[in-house]
Amino acid sequence: MGRVIVVANQKGGVGKTTTAINLSACLAEMGKKVLAIDMDPQGNMTSGLGVDKNEADNTVYELLLGETDIKSCLQSSIVDGLELIASNINLAGAEIELIGAEEKEFILQKSLETIKDGYDFVIIDCPPSLNMLTINSMCAADTVLVPIQCEYYALEGLSQLIHTIELVQERLNPRLEIEGVVFTMYDARTNLSLQVVENVKNNLHQTIYKTIIPRNVRLAEAPSHGMPINLYDTKSAGAESYRMLADEVMHRGEEEW
Repeated sequence: MGRVIVVANQKGGVGKTTTAINLSACLAEMGKKVLAIDMDPQGNMTSGLGVDKNEADNTVYELLLGETDIKSCLQSSIVDGLELIASNINLAGAEIELIGAEEKEFILQKSLETIKDGYDFVIIDCPPSLNMLTINSMCAADTVLVPIQCEYYALEGLSQLIHTIELVQERLNPRLEIEGVVFTMYDARTNLSLQVVENVKNNLHQTIYKTIIPRNVRLAEAPSHGMPINLYDTKSAGAESYRMLADEVMHRGEEEW
């Protein structure tokens, strides 16, 4: 049965989409069958997996509006074993168009129910805000993975995100859990990165992944080539880090982890 993981943080620029793309690609590289769903109107996950977002026909937008079914939205990505449901700027209008729709928070969940058993993992990339698209994603998910940038304001907004997750848990999706926190953009040359990691560990009573994603030039370049890091530069520090994260995610909950 497919494990559905939402990658969310309403703070922009924390490596959320980078994490969603590369975690999906590394899980697929390890032989898992993966579905990536781009719930961000910017469509960066779509283009980062080698798909032209402006050419995509059946996207998340059409799915949420009931204009197509989920099987028609599936398309191949640049990675073997990784399928994608694409997104583009049309999705920005979905929230307004769904005003008054019945059970609109559960549209994605109901669609996913029909196909998720065909995958080992479903990875959903959310927009950098706590809106209806994020709520829809959380209603469909088992867990939420939270990327945190190693910078001074890292904890700001995090309590709001955790509060939202708890509300969704309480009112809409009782099985939702926090998958864990992953640190991104770690710069070993600065004391600040180290301080942030220590600060979060001391103040946040959540699972924190051992893997820390470094600041890495190749990681930053990969999306402009429409490739995840394990295809763009397989030996880079960024690729190795995301493989380690994928390994941790796969073994989550096992005793030795």
